[in-house]
Amino acid sequence: MSRIIDIHAHVVLRETFGAAGIYGPDLGEEDLLQTFRVGDYSIRVPYVGSVFMEVDRRIQEMDRLGIDIQVLSPNPLTFFGGIAAAEATNFARLSNNAMSRLVKTHPDRLLGTIALPLQDPDAACDELQRGVKELGLVGGYIGTDYGFTLDDPRLDDFYRTVVELDIPLFIHPATNNGVRSAADSRLGRFGLDLIVGYTYEETLAVAALILGGVMDRHPNIDICVSHGGGAATFLAKRFDSMASFQGNESDFVSALRTLWYDSHLEPGEAHDFVVSVVGKDRMVYGTNFGGWDTPDEITEFDRSLGANAERLLRLPEGEGR
Repeated sequence: MSRIIDIHAHVVLRETFGAAGIYGPDLGEEDLLQTFRVGDYSIRVPYVGSVFMEVDRRIQEMDRLGIDIQVLSPNPLTFFGGIAAAEATNFARLSNNAMSRLVKTHPDRLLGTIALPLQDPDAACDELQRGVKELGLVGGYIGTDYGFTLDDPRLDDFYRTVVELDIPLFIHPATNNGVRSAADSRLGRFGLDLIVGYTYEETLAVAALILGGVMDRHPNIDICVSHGGGAATFLAKRFDSMASFQGNESDFVSALRTLWYDSHLEPGEAHDFVVSVVGKDRMVYGTNFGGWDTPDEITEFDRSLGANAERLLRLPEGEGR
């Protein structure tokens, strides 16, 4: 049996607290509950003592669930897409240094990804190079909102660098941009920023990558989008219909199969539909480890995805524990 590799596992790094100046991040307390602040956005979440901050506890929980390897990623709350490039770059460098030190404590179990100040594409390219060549990290990690769309031509050199380094690029949305919470205040209730907001951002990202020509201009790039790519698979036929209405040709379903997607979706018909559209060979296992929606067990489908993750991460074939 192939290894079980979880590619959706965020981490909170103590060394980064205050590294973005007035934007934080920092820990606090409200009504005897832990809070985590970034800019004017604050969330009640018990990070201290959890798998997000305690590596030994993470390994214990990985063992309990049967996860062989985790690919650790920056906390989406700290993508800082809306702050000045210099501050974002400083934060990313400190974050990546800390990430490299963390994964080296358990090199057979943990891999790390690179936080990137994408609002400055040149700085992001430099940090990609440093993250791979000096820090030993295995992929880039970005959000969806940097003040311009992901198909903006200013990012073409960045995408070329991803391909030249032969690493994957992971995309995950955030509930804030480092300065403020979601621009639409209606998302501030019922956890809608995490449910609807994430789906909205992932769908926009997929549309930009495909319709904006990124996947055509960079056919050898491997990009993995979180949560099955939002609603993109469900809207694929409508994307084609709109293209036809506008006098363009489109095969959105085929284009969807040039991307990768993590399997962190609610089990059932929606999950199965995403797989039926993009194909099992474009899926990798993800848990949002330690989060509010982490699954309690690994399904047989997810157990079968290890070889896909090895291919995406450029890892040699291995057997599970």
